[in-house]
Amino acid sequence: MNRLFGSKSAVPKPTLDGAITNVEDRISTLDVKLTSLNSELTTYQTKISKMRDGPGKTALKQKALKVLQRRKQYEAQRDQLEGQSWNMQQAGMMTDNLKNTMTTVDVMKDTTKTLKKQYRNIDIDKIDRMQDEMADLMDMGNEIQDSISRAYDVPDEVDEADLDAELEALGEESMFESGVGEGAVPSFMQDEVAPPQFIDEPPEPAKVKEPAGGLG
Repeated sequence: MNRLFGSKSAVPKPTLDGAITNVEDRISTLDVKLTSLNSELTTYQTKISKMRDGPGKTALKQKALKVLQRRKQYEAQRDQLEGQSWNMQQAGMMTDNLKNTMTTVDVMKDTTKTLKKQYRNIDIDKIDRMQDEMADLMDMGNEIQDSISRAYDVPDEVDEADLDAELEALGEESMFESGVGEGAVPSFMQDEVAPPQFIDEPPEPAKVKEPAGGLG
């Protein structure tokens, strides 16, 4: 049966990258040949420039012309291969861009489906009610803080008369403190330091009695 209808080829299909690689290898081979031909032409040119006109020089020129023709053929092939390589590279870049675009589109589709499923489970009314409850709880918390931080036994208002009296009292206290020195006695201790009122004269200083008969 295989002889009549043949069988499927087991050789893998060529890829774009493989084709580009093959072309680049052929270009490299042509570059080597062109380098060799240029070297050969340089040798002929050196010899021809030193020869006189005659049959020998003419024969050498014919050889140089053949080398030149071969070089032009290789250069033409090389230009064609470079054009092919460039076209395949352009096709490869377009293919990569298309793949990236398709990948991006697929990701966006999947993301859109996921977002739709998630948004279906979200109730906007519940969110609004939750926000209202949070606002009420914040107000309640502020009221509790105000109640806890309330001061006790403190008058709510102080008039200017109270302020003037307080300032006057502070001024008197300041003057009293400045008048008390290191040797001064506070007013609340003066009565205790002063001598008793029933003594008419202050006591005289004690006198030392001399011994009888004087000092020998």
